Amino acid sequence: QVQLVESGGGLVQPGGSLRLSCTASGSRFSILAMGWYRQAPGKQRELVATILSGGSTNYADSVKGRFTASRDNAKNTVSLQMSSLKFEDTAVYYCNVVLLGAGPYWGQGTQVTVSS
Repeated sequence: QVQLVESGGGLVQPGGSLRLSCTASGSRFSILAMGWYRQAPGKQRELVATILSGGSTNYADSVKGRFTASRDNAKNTVSLQMSSLKFEDTAVYYCNVVLLGAGPYWGQGTQVTVSS
């Protein structure tokens, strides 16, 4: 059973920064992709950023230039550095892992609130 442990999140003012991290454990299979999704109240869960095992990244247009995803394959960790945060970035952020032949798996979610 794959376990995802998230850290980071919290309350930040507009224009501020936060860093999220997620570590995967318990997998017997290779991790194909790691990334982050978010879900705001009343909205569907949406992609924020993903990183494939080869290092290529994919970002939502709304976060390009402000968010940076990084991955440590040796530690099975994915991080999301969020800068220039906006009110509309407020959401629960979920770590997502896709294994070679299994998944996706989801973290428990961490709240990010952008408020003045």
